[in-house]
Amino acid sequence: MTTLRGRAAEYLALRRALGFKLVDTERLLMQFITHLEQMGAARITTDVAVAWARQSVRAKPFYLRRRLGVVRQFARHLHTLDPATEVPPAGLLRCFPNRMPPHLYSLEEIDALLHAVGVLFHQPLRVATYHTLIGLLVVTGMRIGEVVGLDRDHVDLDGGVLTIIESKFGKSRQLLLHPSTVTALREYADLRDRTPGTANTAAFFVSTRGRLLVNTIDYTFAFIREAAGIRVPPDVRQPRVHDFRHTFAVASLLDWYRAGVDVQARLPVLSTWLGHINPASTYWYVQAAPELLALAAARLERAAGVWS
Repeated sequence: MTTLRGRAAEYLALRRALGFKLVDTERLLMQFITHLEQMGAARITTDVAVAWARQSVRAKPFYLRRRLGVVRQFARHLHTLDPATEVPPAGLLRCFPNRMPPHLYSLEEIDALLHAVGVLFHQPLRVATYHTLIGLLVVTGMRIGEVVGLDRDHVDLDGGVLTIIESKFGKSRQLLLHPSTVTALREYADLRDRTPGTANTAAFFVSTRGRLLVNTIDYTFAFIREAAGIRVPPDVRQPRVHDFRHTFAVASLLDWYRAGVDVQARLPVLSTWLGHINPASTYWYVQAAPELLALAAARLERAAGVWS
């Protein structure tokens, strides 16, 4: 008879085959399975799942709901194999707002960030790395993990094409680069290759210790943001590296609305560029900027006038 731990391993393998990474999910699910084993429980019940989710007494409501959500997803899968498995109802641990609004960087803030890199750092490679990395995030909307994962042979400077391999959901894609972006990347690559200790590193973006790490970039960016003087109210999440992605998406949509093009028809193009699995994932960006909502509403009103 397959144990709950075995079922969990099968469930994780199945979802990974569909392209999900599940790093945090696996950690939380296995913690829950260990909890069940210590209790001697043979099945998942709603009461046990909720009690386990609430064990992190100091955690924020969002994280408690996240813990229960991991169990609920697994329980839904397990219920098809064992109808005695209870699936915790949705909404038991409510948490509002559902998603915190991203920070949309202004051109002035981007300039301040790039200036701060030169003020904070004195090693030429480090200055060039963060200056070029931030610039690439701004003009492409890539995920930071995708930038860190770039190898030298993924960046075709002669063809002006950047290849992203096995990103989120296991998808790969190519991005066409503007000539100015190609020039900036070529200048960075030249400096990188002239810097001692980097020749044997396959990564495109490097430090003198090798490939960059996402956690290191996030940590360093906090200092850059502080030096750039970017401030937000106390109850608002601090601007993140990932917010460059939101900024790119919103800027693209704003340009299309202002140009009067058919945004609905072009949205799949933006979804493909960003590496989303479908346009529905991209609609979140429309909610991120009041100006976008206003432009979309104005277009809807004009269309309604025509229809009437």
